[in-house]
Amino acid sequence: MTPDLQPPAAAIAGLVAGLDDSRLDDPTPCTRYAVRDLLSHLVGLTAAFRAAGRKESGPLTDTAPGGPMPPLDPDWRLILPRQLHELVDTWREPGAWKGVTRAGGVTLPAEIMGLVAHNELVLHGWDLARALGRDYAVDSASLETSLAFLTPAPDAGDAPDTQALFAPAVPVPTDAPLLDRVVALAGRPPAWQPSKA
Repeated sequence: MTPDLQPPAAAIAGLVAGLDDSRLDDPTPCTRYAVRDLLSHLVGLTAAFRAAGRKESGPLTDTAPGGPMPPLDPDWRLILPRQLHELVDTWREPGAWKGVTRAGGVTLPAEIMGLVAHNELVLHGWDLARALGRDYAVDSASLETSLAFLTPAPDAGDAPDTQALFAPAVPVPTDAPLLDRVVALAGRPPAWQPSKA
């Protein structure tokens, strides 16, 4: 069964609703990103993974991550919620999960690309919530999907190395909360808090 991108997308939409400009320079758990950079990244990835789900190859899907972060679009408050909605609708179509597709300059089976898109929303939703000092309300099914996606398989063979996408995993107890285990696998310290300085 394919995951629904709606719960993590809705969590992000809730976090950005009414977000004041005074918070845009706040730090996030992504050490290279302030809140404005994280929002710019979310604008870019929602467009890229929407195109990937539609099998629309081009600049949106061919540009590899890691380059300079583009400035945050002044209209991001309109653009991001709309693109989140379109991303969810795109990946609710059964055809989005079939065949192969491209995003971030990488070609993958569409079923893997959809999991990457889902996981990006889950993790960056947590990043944003932590940066803003807000609770992160995402469903356990989404967290279980991300946990399975991020957990290295002992016999992965030619499967994509999802661990290579993130910082090294942070150790947490085996009985840690599900959300803590997910973000720790993606290299985020679950106890991260913005600096008081």
